Amino acid sequence: MTDTAWGTQLTPTNGSDQALSNWNKANLTSAVLVVTVALVGLAGNSVVLWLLSFRMRRNAFSVYILNLAGADFLFLCCRIIQSLGFVFNFHFLISVIDTFLSPVSTFAYISGLSFLSAISTERCLSVLWPIWYRCRRPRHMSTVMCVLLWSLSLLLSILEGNYCGFLSRIMHYFWCPALDFITAAWLILLFVLLSGSSLALMTRLLCGSHRVPPTRLYMTVMITVLFFLLCGLPFGIYWFIIVWFPNESSVHFHVLMMVVLLSCVNSCANPIIYFLVGSFRQRWWKRRHTLRLVLQRALQDTPEVDEPGESLPGGTLAMSGSRLGQR
Repeated sequence: MTDTAWGTQLTPTNGSDQALSNWNKANLTSAVLVVTVALVGLAGNSVVLWLLSFRMRRNAFSVYILNLAGADFLFLCCRIIQSLGFVFNFHFLISVIDTFLSPVSTFAYISGLSFLSAISTERCLSVLWPIWYRCRRPRHMSTVMCVLLWSLSLLLSILEGNYCGFLSRIMHYFWCPALDFITAAWLILLFVLLSGSSLALMTRLLCGSHRVPPTRLYMTVMITVLFFLLCGLPFGIYWFIIVWFPNESSVHFHVLMMVVLLSCVNSCANPIIYFLVGSFRQRWWKRRHTLRLVLQRALQDTPEVDEPGESLPGGTLAMSGSRLGQR
């Protein structure tokens, strides 16, 4: 996955100055929107990282949320640098983008999808097999899974960059297609796990005779998955199409700008989803709610209280997985 097009001024086929001016203005507007959305996302993910790292007790699901916020933060940083290089026409950033930012951006995207798939899969397991999940689930499973997912994503992004233009061109024509296929297969597997677990979870919670009441954690996971399918998935689809059907036309560059903007919206939306779900149906004028409490409520895995706005006792506010003793 390369972003060379960010530093390439493609000339429209008609060659007219007016068309070139309109083309540059449209893409400049898109780059400014990317920077604006990414800055908002950086602020939101920074708050989530700070709260989950220093202000809250971590458990099974908050560990995944913490790592997902880290992946989104890294992805948005790369997009800001790339967009600023395009806006201010910093030609010296082109080589930096090719050699460093592209693999890092790939690493952040794959990691984010991996964590989201892990969240949805583990949430599905906790609903379908609650006894096993409470009694037999390894205590530090979330931490171990996050380390493995970070490592695998880093390995794929380094190898992809190494043999597809990052460090050298040695054996480029042999390794690059193979690594593209492996990376695409891994992304497809993650998408299948994400979709399958989300569908199974929704079916179990909304249909059948053994329905369980949805919790705030369920709503947080479902809305986050929905936003990824709408805004984050097009970036992976675009990468897959470009890998197997390369084309450097201006149309593809317009599509690139659009999918990058959507991916930034997805990374920006995640912390907003947490705080909206956590503050839903709460009487802000009667009780002061801190950001920590709002985020804690968004990860709450207990049924809602009878009266909207009623504050939850300390024991009820404990998030899902507190029994597992993760810190």
